[in-house]
Amino acid sequence: MKWTRRDVLKGLGGIPILGAVWWAGASNAVTKRRKRNEILQQLNIQPTLLPSIPEIGGEPIRVGIIGFGIRGEQLCRALGFATKEWKEAMKLEAQEDSKHTALKDFMNQDKLNVRLAGVCDIFDVRAENALTSFNTTDNKIKRYKTHQEMIRSGEIDAVVIATPDHWHAPMAIDALENGVNVYIEKPMTHTVEETYRLKQAAINSKGVLQVGHQHRQTMSFRTAQDIIEKGVIGHVSLIQTNTNRNDDNGAWNYEIHDKASPQTIDWDLFLGSAPKIPFNKNHFFRWRKWWAYGSGLSGDLLTHDYDRLNCVLRMGIPGSVIASGGIYTHNDGRNVPDVLQANMEFPNFSTGSSQADGKEKGMTFVYSATLGNGFSRPTILMGHDGTMELGNRLTIWPDGSSTKYAEMLESEKMNPGTPIYQYDPGANSPDAVSSATSQYFADKGLMWTYIDGKRVDSTFLHMREWLSVIRNGGTVSCGIQEGFEEAIAAHMAGLSWKLGKRIEWDIENDKIKPIEGIDFDQVLLSDPFAISEELEADIISQV
Repeated sequence: MKWTRRDVLKGLGGIPILGAVWWAGASNAVTKRRKRNEILQQLNIQPTLLPSIPEIGGEPIRVGIIGFGIRGEQLCRALGFATKEWKEAMKLEAQEDSKHTALKDFMNQDKLNVRLAGVCDIFDVRAENALTSFNTTDNKIKRYKTHQEMIRSGEIDAVVIATPDHWHAPMAIDALENGVNVYIEKPMTHTVEETYRLKQAAINSKGVLQVGHQHRQTMSFRTAQDIIEKGVIGHVSLIQTNTNRNDDNGAWNYEIHDKASPQTIDWDLFLGSAPKIPFNKNHFFRWRKWWAYGSGLSGDLLTHDYDRLNCVLRMGIPGSVIASGGIYTHNDGRNVPDVLQANMEFPNFSTGSSQADGKEKGMTFVYSATLGNGFSRPTILMGHDGTMELGNRLTIWPDGSSTKYAEMLESEKMNPGTPIYQYDPGANSPDAVSSATSQYFADKGLMWTYIDGKRVDSTFLHMREWLSVIRNGGTVSCGIQEGFEEAIAAHMAGLSWKLGKRIEWDIENDKIKPIEGIDFDQVLLSDPFAISEELEADIISQV
């Protein structure tokens, strides 16, 4: 995976105007070339490559996977380990659709210097599947009954945590306190208190923690950083980002395995700190639908969009959050909302201004989600001088009232209805996805990026970065500080939805501002409908 800027530009050669300016009806006319070059010179945007990563040399890093479900299998494939069933399924997909290249991409993926040494899953079928698929003469894999057994075995250098949310922090803290490296899926924590404990554990540990926001490897987001830093779109006052899903998988109604039973699943271990209830297949396979194990739209999907923008803008924790929504499209017993609107306020944030000093300051981040409609709504950053649409590619339109581009707009070298910049490194790469949910992630730039015009799995790049830092030192792109900001922002949104109140951040004391009589963690873990009844009873008693 060695490349240069020249290689990338060669790979982008087929893109209209070299992956930069797209001019409607562009031709070789001298006047249009002159306009284009003048705009390019003023914008001075450079498609931003990933930094070079030192080789992962020495003895193979011994990795243990904790949780071998949907995401666990995906993470293992990024490490270079795919189950026999998946390979066969992807082979059949490719036979039916020549654009479906998942198996080919996996087979061509660079080999990482790792040994998948252990698996820990409380569902026997999943654990046995990992053992059957990955146990070879070159790679011996062992099953561990608990994460503690794996972490303390002395046979594991790093763990990948892909469990329900309520187990993320306890497992990560345990690993870090024992010097074991951690790759943890989002949201990083399930409660506010855990967020602080995990941060301290990471600071004190020799282990390297990487949070699984793989979009930080996507070239369009890195290029967007350059655009913001150069003030191309001016002061950003409003961000709109969205979740649009309308299928069972997207609504977390995952398939229930026919071999699931109290005999094949360690139910007590699954529950952990969650309320004790009888064995329930629905809760086990579809845990994202309940606050006891998951974090709802705020923790599961808002976190993607928050961190996508945080890596571009570096805006940090919002000053306040207010959220609304409800269960409007999937009344199936869940207690997390399937429609959510969250407004995050950043009153002191600025991306710089082309106007008079002090005129512009502050930003609102709007997250709008529904699991009942799949109409694609893009991520939009609205600045005084331009508007950016951001996903796996990015496009910029000038604003008709821009100060920065007033002269060019007046001379009609720019037109508010015509993009002045478009970066699309995958324009010549055929992409095929297997489901509406996959398309949702692909459109957001969460599945792959492009290197030298070729599609590369972003998760592979993110895990490769983590492994390289473990072996060679350095800093990961999504470590404990980024994870802390993501977790707090998500918890603020969840609390606001449950309480129906504005939740504020105390920047001086580095904590969520207390609300008298309310235990935030108790609220996060509780059934929201029970909370509503308690609040209503409290109001009545006060009256």
